[in-house]
Amino acid sequence: MDERKRLGNQGEEAVTRWLRREGYQLLASQYRCRFGEIDLIVRSREGILCFVEVKTRSSSRFSAPREAVTPAKQRKLRTTAQLYLAQTGQGECLCRFDVAEVYPAPEGEPTINYIANAF
Repeated sequence: MDERKRLGNQGEEAVTRWLRREGYQLLASQYRCRFGEIDLIVRSREGILCFVEVKTRSSSRFSAPREAVTPAKQRKLRTTAQLYLAQTGQGECLCRFDVAEVYPAPEGEPTINYIANAF
């Protein structure tokens, strides 16, 4: 596994742990279909279905991780989410799109900046 994929997987695992501590229920991770991939699909304590894009960066020297969620990426995520909703019969539930920025720490838990309803 290349370093970038390993770093991304570690970020997703860290966000999953954080979300569980915050009372979210994990429904799917790395959901894939012909339109794209959604990193995490969770349900909030309030019952909102959240499609979470996780962006892990070793530093923010060049740009914030959330800036990588471009309008084109947002369209792909929306289309992928629509298919997920159709497949699972959850088309009438409240939904939102969140972005989790992850900055790994040399030791211990990474820093997570969670942006609910990011777009």
